[in-house]
Amino acid sequence: MANYTAADIKALRERTGAGMMDVKKALDEANGDAEKATEIIRVKGLKGATKREGRSAAEGLVAATVENGVGVMIELNCETDFVAKAEKFITLGDVVLRAAVASGATDVEGLLASDHEGRTLGDYVIEEGALLGEKVVVRRLARVEGSFVDAYLHKTSKDLPAQVGVLLAVDADSAEAKTAAHDIAVHTAAYSPTYLSREDVPAETVENERRIADESARAEGKPEQALPKIVEGRLTGFFKEIVLVDQPFAKDPKTTVGKVASEAGTAVAGFARFRVGA
Repeated sequence: MANYTAADIKALRERTGAGMMDVKKALDEANGDAEKATEIIRVKGLKGATKREGRSAAEGLVAATVENGVGVMIELNCETDFVAKAEKFITLGDVVLRAAVASGATDVEGLLASDHEGRTLGDYVIEEGALLGEKVVVRRLARVEGSFVDAYLHKTSKDLPAQVGVLLAVDADSAEAKTAAHDIAVHTAAYSPTYLSREDVPAETVENERRIADESARAEGKPEQALPKIVEGRLTGFFKEIVLVDQPFAKDPKTTVGKVASEAGTAVAGFARFRVGA
């Protein structure tokens, strides 16, 4: 019988994040040697990595940090919420976030190619996923800069790490601007805008929406002379749904996000919003 105890099993599970049976089998094979058992778990996990490539990884976490006016945010995915709330997975999220800050990477490809303890971060993530026994993917990376950047993370379940994250930059760093930035970041988490301003909306998207508005108004039998005003009104409504500064502000729908920033002596300079799996 292998020479190990229940405490050894618990310690190895915490160290590797592997399941109970996988840990016991590894300890049996290693005759109780924790270091050898860890290597066995890692090797078996890596062998199964190819089989996991086609699996869906729609759970996970969002992590963010701000340093010197630069906000960095990552989304790290796994297959199950069981792994998403595991301490080892959460720690991996912190490692990926720190690597994103240190490398200065602007996209996931560059981040995964960055160095981490003598190998690429991409290889490290694969190895950690092998220990966890699931497909683990760095899905998204965002960098947002401004005079002040607010990072807001929201938990949709108390048992899981943050599932929604927002970076919100403004072009002033006064106390009023910082308060407005945080309030707008919270708003952004809830209302999920797609663009910062109307100018950011692709022209083809606007024209397509204009066409739909015109065709639907005609189908409703609206008077020809009223069509231009009706179409513009519906287009304005469309902008209010997808453009951050045009959205009615969550705390006071009678005003817009843009006006909230303006009244605080600032303007929204940029934002990023991630929701796990979305």
